Amino acid sequence: MAPAGFNRFMVPPAALAVHLSIGSAYAFSPFNLPLSRLIGVTQSAPGDWTLSQLGWVFSLAIVFLGLSAATFGRWVERVGPRMAMFTSALCFSGGFFVSAIGISTHQLWIMYLGYGVLGGCGLGIGYISPVSTLIKWFPDRPGMATGMAIMGFGGGALIASPMEVALMNHFHTATSAGVTETFITMGAIYLIFMMFGAAIVRVPAPGWKPEGFVPMQISTKMITTANVHASQALRTPQFYLLWGVLCLNVTAGIGVLGQASPMIQEMFPGQVTAAAAAGFVGLLSLFNMGGRFFWSTISDSIGRRATYMIFFVLGIVLYATVPLVGHTGSITLFVLLFGVILSMYGGGFAAIPAYLKDVFGTMHVGAIHGRLLTAWSTAGVLGPVLVNYIREYQISHGVAKADAYSVTMYIMAGLLFVGFLCNFFMSAVNRKHHFAGAANAPSEGIREGARA
Repeated sequence: MAPAGFNRFMVPPAALAVHLSIGSAYAFSPFNLPLSRLIGVTQSAPGDWTLSQLGWVFSLAIVFLGLSAATFGRWVERVGPRMAMFTSALCFSGGFFVSAIGISTHQLWIMYLGYGVLGGCGLGIGYISPVSTLIKWFPDRPGMATGMAIMGFGGGALIASPMEVALMNHFHTATSAGVTETFITMGAIYLIFMMFGAAIVRVPAPGWKPEGFVPMQISTKMITTANVHASQALRTPQFYLLWGVLCLNVTAGIGVLGQASPMIQEMFPGQVTAAAAAGFVGLLSLFNMGGRFFWSTISDSIGRRATYMIFFVLGIVLYATVPLVGHTGSITLFVLLFGVILSMYGGGFAAIPAYLKDVFGTMHVGAIHGRLLTAWSTAGVLGPVLVNYIREYQISHGVAKADAYSVTMYIMAGLLFVGFLCNFFMSAVNRKHHFAGAANAPSEGIREGARA
């Protein structure tokens, strides 16, 4: 627990240390082509893994992100962010080490188990570990506070993508793509960095409020001063509407992120090199990261519901425009479109904890957030499957690789329209779901949250 006079702005760097590390999951796509050439080294050979098989590594990690966040949400509230960050560091770095064994022995199931299952659990626990704490430290700016941390998850690929390429080039030999050594090196780096976050994080004392604190006033009936128990939240239609909002917003972006590097190379053949594609992944990460802070901060002023309305309406237009831009051959415009799309994708992640706080109160917001992240698990399968398998189906039926993503973009626009409807029907939680004596229920401090 923080001592008197503790500077609350020490907490976001602790959260960033964890989120920047686990955010490297978004930079998995530069590994895809080298992993598909482990035997052939310079090109795929018989026995090498396919991109569709490798796509499940990323999907499994996102599935277990949501499952672990839902399963351990109440545990994280009870033990606090330090233990959660410590556990996340062991799981996430351990996922890299186990995957290195799978790569060196060419056993894909070991990689599924390592990066997908163990690493995915590290993702989920690490992702939710600072959320509740940040909201308690920044009751005056909950959107901005969670945005500061969660932008790290979006920005992790900005660091990881060029580092992965540099390390693979460094370890590359005539008989090895250098992937095994890269996984071991990165696992060690992330272990140290995440332990730093666990060492400096603190929680506020029960009942703490910043000096001169005045609750923000936004003209909406959706922001509550009551609290809803985590278990009771599952009985409200608002939880499932928000689940749909998150799932559909994520599905539309995560499939693109998972295949960003191969996609831009195939849509602009001969114009984009592997190194440039890795730069594209890094640039998308920059937009993803910036969008998390920008949109979550904006949501403190215009409200969470209005912010998501912008995401869905603008997203529909942009996804429907992507195939047209691809046919024009304008790489600059293509990158710009996806930059805006990814900023809103990231903004959706950063604004959702504050949206949950508005609707369900602060008492169990961390646990409710963890359960809502099962939407991310679903999207982690749905998004890449749509992109990968529709692409393969199109190519197998004679469609050029450069045109194989068009149908997917139109499907994504349709999914965003369904998300728009989910957000449109959001309303305040019925008072019957409020926690008994909610107005006086403790909501600050780990022990008080656990007791409630």
